[in-house]
Amino acid sequence: STWADFLRSQADALLACDFLETVTLTGARMYAFAAIEHASRRIHILGATGHPSTAWVAQAAKNLVMDLEDNGSRARYMIRDRDAKFAELFDAVLADAGINVVLSGIQLPRMNSIMERWVQTCRRELLDRTLIWNQRHLLHALREYEQFYNRHRPHQGIANARPLRSLPAPITDPEQITRLDVRRHDRLGGILHEYQHAA
Repeated sequence: STWADFLRSQADALLACDFLETVTLTGARMYAFAAIEHASRRIHILGATGHPSTAWVAQAAKNLVMDLEDNGSRARYMIRDRDAKFAELFDAVLADAGINVVLSGIQLPRMNSIMERWVQTCRRELLDRTLIWNQRHLLHALREYEQFYNRHRPHQGIANARPLRSLPAPITDPEQITRLDVRRHDRLGGILHEYQHAA
């Protein structure tokens, strides 16, 4: 079977992870670590640091495993690249939880396309519009974006649904359409906008 067939057939059991690099106003390089569930497109921000050591990455894997267990996830595979930041301990933590690590090919970002797409979306919608002061500010912005991404932002790959909310019932009554009262809620000082019907 092809890689695309594998991704489609195992979507409910697939996770992907990657590092996202950004630079603060002081010039310090920061690395954010995130994982995404293929079927639901739910994102997990696992932390940010200036120096992703083996112990830090292993602890992030343990935190991810606990989150997945709390959510009742059936993940069995983790797609990751061959970055040196991933040590054997990272793979061992996932193996203890019953998650097999699948390595993407060398210089083949399309093998981890869903995660790479999220990285580009996060850059375009958040990091390119925000001046990051330090690690604490980066984590705050990423946590806000995680909530926005999982609870509000529609995703074309899952029929414009949201990872943590199902689609609302369609409005078929013409009277309701003429009386729509939509309110906007800003997040992160107006960088992100959420729209919802007023009660």
